[in-house]
Amino acid sequence: MGAKVSRSDFEWVYTDEPHATRRKEILKKYPEIKNLMGYDPNFKYIVVCMVLVQLISFWLLKDASFATLCIAAYCFGGVINHSLGLAIHEISHNLAFGHAKPMYNRIFGMFANLPIGIPMSISFKKYHLEHHRYQGDERLDTDLPTRLEAKLFCTTFTKFLWVLLQPFFYTLRAFFVYPKPPTTLEIINVIVQIAFDALVWYFCGARMIGYMIGGTLLAMGLHPVAGHFISEHYMFKKGFETYSYYGPLNFITFNVGYHMEHHDFPSVPGSRLAEVKRIAKEYYDDLPQHTSWTKVLWDFITDPAIGPYARVKRQHKAISKD
Repeated sequence: MGAKVSRSDFEWVYTDEPHATRRKEILKKYPEIKNLMGYDPNFKYIVVCMVLVQLISFWLLKDASFATLCIAAYCFGGVINHSLGLAIHEISHNLAFGHAKPMYNRIFGMFANLPIGIPMSISFKKYHLEHHRYQGDERLDTDLPTRLEAKLFCTTFTKFLWVLLQPFFYTLRAFFVYPKPPTTLEIINVIVQIAFDALVWYFCGARMIGYMIGGTLLAMGLHPVAGHFISEHYMFKKGFETYSYYGPLNFITFNVGYHMEHHDFPSVPGSRLAEVKRIAKEYYDDLPQHTSWTKVLWDFITDPAIGPYARVKRQHKAISKD
């Protein structure tokens, strides 16, 4: 089973999440960062091209062998679907059409969702914005692993299983920890996705459904690109709860690796986060950072000091209605 994790509880702190304070401090010193806020007009064209590439690949691979489909799903289709998932992350912040057109963003999120195969765009937004506002809150931040996860997946082998099954935990955790009634848009998201999946089945065959959804699950689990799930907020160094990665995989993930910068300035699109770091470099250069998402996965699995317990948590506070 391998080494057992050395932690027996989360890292409980009694301070507020740090990013709002940092944002005020940085903006006071560098007000020009406000000019970087707002949507990226090129973003939507990139996403449309990615969706079209996936549609073409469905047709080209419909008669491929099982082995070819598995390799393509892990190395190609799944990577694009993971990138589309991160496009949905951008869209959840209204960075496709701007805050003035929220419904355009919601509809475009459903479009970006199509090749992923599983309806998640609307639900993701519903929970993700609270992850930003209430980072570490034991109830409201559903990015945090549950205590049950931490207890069950506490050895080298079980942490390997947890990483492999990460898409299931990441997707389903919120519905158990912090259930919310489905919205009309969520129901529409499900209907649209089922209709799209049915069309893929009709024109390309049932195996393409497996390729589409299987690639999504593979690239969210034990995959180099999926290293960002762990690199972003797992406590690799005591006292630090958000980490950035500045490596080449940012090129295909809308710069999600610039995660400290993203949490400081969630209204800045991924394409401009490197500029935030350049302007306010003294706030970021000396912070702990990751150099490899593959190494992050390896360290998470093999290092007894790291595991699901290695997260900063805060006691839940009732949300003010003022």
